[in-house]
Amino acid sequence: MDFGISTFVTDEGIRPGVLGRALEERGFDSLFLAEHSHIPASRESPYPAGGDLPRIYYRTLDPFVTLAAIAETTSNLLLGTGVALLVQRDLFHTAKEVASLDLISGGRVLFGVGVGWNREEMRNHGTDPRTRGSLLDEQLQALKLLWTREEAEFHGKFVDFDPVFSWPKPVQEPHPPIYIGGESEAALNRLAKYGDGWLPRPGTTPEEIRRVKGWLAEQGRGNVPMTIFGARPDAGEVAALAEAGVDRLTFLLPTLPEAESLRKLDEFARFAGGFR
Repeated sequence: MDFGISTFVTDEGIRPGVLGRALEERGFDSLFLAEHSHIPASRESPYPAGGDLPRIYYRTLDPFVTLAAIAETTSNLLLGTGVALLVQRDLFHTAKEVASLDLISGGRVLFGVGVGWNREEMRNHGTDPRTRGSLLDEQLQALKLLWTREEAEFHGKFVDFDPVFSWPKPVQEPHPPIYIGGESEAALNRLAKYGDGWLPRPGTTPEEIRRVKGWLAEQGRGNVPMTIFGARPDAGEVAALAEAGVDRLTFLLPTLPEAESLRKLDEFARFAGGFR
């Protein structure tokens, strides 16, 4: 099992370049960054974890700008989104951002996507929360065409464009792996149809991992990589997830000043060392 870090990078925590170097120095293989474009002041959507929405949600840096800065201070670290809220993004700008990051990093992007939970945030982008899943499905199909064809066109209910040129193309072939976030039936169907990897949240049990692996095999999608996003360093849980077939586990790094972040990374690295 590989070990990485998931976190919210904000203007109040460790700087991106320092974080990237620290991860590589401690043997972590990947970094997954959360995304929120903004938080509506009149938000009514409940925070999925319960209680007040943490301060970090209000202050996240743009994930692609942040990962580009980290790419320049690292050599091997995989650069992931956990998750990019594609349904709130312009399709063509996103295609170019992901491909550009893959190019400047030498092919290190893991593109994690999800439908999101903040309905007010979606509506501010012109996205209807009721159809966000169908929109995401079409966006993923269209992205693959933009990344792999010299001239791409797509005609769906939510995404529709005549032939276009879109460069750069990603370094990874056929394109950066698309990791599908979420554990719902809709997310799993999306994974089977359009995903290259699964990015479930903490709390996903080893039994569920086995069930999904078996179900994917029945769909002709055996050996889909699985990364747990934001797990806690519990030896029993980690061992059980590894035995169930999880390929990578990321620890959730609190958003802290540099010195405190580095101490926390040292703790995670010592823990991970016991499983290597």
